[in-house]
Amino acid sequence: MGRVTAEILEPRRRPTQERSRAKFELLLRTARDLLLDVGFESFTCEEVSQRAGLPTGTLYQYFANKYVIVCELDRQDAVAVHEELTRFSEMIPSLDWLRFLDRMIDHMAGLWSDDPSRRAVWLAVQSTPATRATAAVTERELAAAVARFLAPLTPGTPRERRQIMAEVLVHVTYSMLNFSVRDGQSHAEAVIELKRLLASYLLASEPDPR
Repeated sequence: MGRVTAEILEPRRRPTQERSRAKFELLLRTARDLLLDVGFESFTCEEVSQRAGLPTGTLYQYFANKYVIVCELDRQDAVAVHEELTRFSEMIPSLDWLRFLDRMIDHMAGLWSDDPSRRAVWLAVQSTPATRATAAVTERELAAAVARFLAPLTPGTPRERRQIMAEVLVHVTYSMLNFSVRDGQSHAEAVIELKRLLASYLLASEPDPR
């Protein structure tokens, strides 16, 4: 078994009281906007707190540094995707998996094209071993949910293989959607290629029922 070589970055605490939660969410919203404005290299905790109108000490009550902040933004984005998956899963098993995949990708593509901060966050969490390790944990947690949603759509696939398939689906989808919104790239064409890629993968992975 390999050793964990990078720490997982999490907030020092996640507030439970309404007033503190409001400050926590304000800091994250402000951080997201700042990340878009200046990029990750110029992104500082001091600027986040100044723009949010809060003391820097308040920010440090929750976040040790800017790396923790971007990892929390990445978790926020994953939670939003999970919520959409849950909503779409209510249509299972009335939809076959190809139709489910097509609709889900269209919806997720809309999230990426409508919110450029998703790509900014994704790029930021590639910056250090610790942020990459944390993003990988977030990705695996989302993949576990995808595997559960895939279960009624791929009944002939063993659970362990379904989990691996889900991890591949999530990683490729995230990578392609971030590719689709980079400068000079045709978003629509990239989404079409993503659908082809994932459909071919799932068709090849599902055992032949004969």
